[in-house]
Amino acid sequence: MQKITTFLTFNDQAEEAANLYTSIFKNSSIDRVTRYGGAGSASEGNVISVVFQLDGQSFHALNGGPSFRFANGISLFVHCETQDEVDHFWENLSEGGEKGQCGWLKDKFGVSCQIVPSALGRVLGDKDPAKAKQAMAAMLKMTKLDIAALEQA
Repeated sequence: MQKITTFLTFNDQAEEAANLYTSIFKNSSIDRVTRYGGAGSASEGNVISVVFQLDGQSFHALNGGPSFRFANGISLFVHCETQDEVDHFWENLSEGGEKGQCGWLKDKFGVSCQIVPSALGRVLGDKDPAKAKQAMAAMLKMTKLDIAALEQA
């Protein structure tokens, strides 16, 4: 069992979000959907929570109502090895949301995500401080991160 699980609280889109995320990430599944019971209640059948896996990582999503909002201080950091992966996650997670700077985006639910190629760490950590500075300058001009442009900087 995973020691720490990310818990996401949505207004009323927990199931929709879990369905979207599991459609984007490989090796993903919806493990459990919990619904309100109580025949005749206004909430009967509505989703309370969803437990799902994204590439082997467990997540819980709750429908907590409109008082819960996502903030930029927490984000999903998506590690990518290739430009194809960057492009896939960038386009699919930003659809209906907001594309930001330096690989950051907000999905249509307001969840902040960072779509980051492993090449970024290599170029920003270059032993030559001038090269690292050039890579940083290049990154700061980008929305979606471009591996080839970062490596050329």
